[in-house]
Amino acid sequence: MPDFSSRDPLAPAFWDERFDKQFTPWDRGGAPAELRDFVAQAPRPLTALAPGCGSAWELALMLDAGWDATAIDFSASAVARAKTLAGKWADRIVQADFFEYTPPRPLDLVYEQAFLCALPRARWPEVARRWEQLLRSGGLLAGYFYFDNAPKGPPFGIARERLDELLTPGFDCIVDEAVSDSIPVFAGKERWMVWRRK
Repeated sequence: MPDFSSRDPLAPAFWDERFDKQFTPWDRGGAPAELRDFVAQAPRPLTALAPGCGSAWELALMLDAGWDATAIDFSASAVARAKTLAGKWADRIVQADFFEYTPPRPLDLVYEQAFLCALPRARWPEVARRWEQLLRSGGLLAGYFYFDNAPKGPPFGIARERLDELLTPGFDCIVDEAVSDSIPVFAGKERWMVWRRK
């Protein structure tokens, strides 16, 4: 493992350093299976946001399907990598803070992929509130949720009861499935879930 000087995952420098040193064990290297199925089965193109996008592998999948999708990250190094990988879709990747970003259009979907678990647990209520604020009524929060009780992170795992506590005031869980292609850091500890905004 490389030697890192930044230890605060709330600071962009923490993530910049890891991308700069190519230490990204959370990176799947492509769009995961459940998301591919979800996009293929969507009844219409969705307006979507992928916060904490990292390499943003999923963005091209959404855009190629005709979706109006944007990926954001507050790490300049992550955004630079994502733009390099995105090719013709590079302009749909924005350097922005999730808690301050306002999408240009109402959102049908927020995609969750290793964003919640990247943040210390004390910030989770703010994340849940922001998800609810960003989505229109009936909009979807869909993606991968990491369940673990290890005290240190990232990734910071959540208990199912805690996730329900955070989300059920504003969302109903409509899909909860095992993940078929987890990478090692998440293997056996993540679920594909879809939550509908009340």
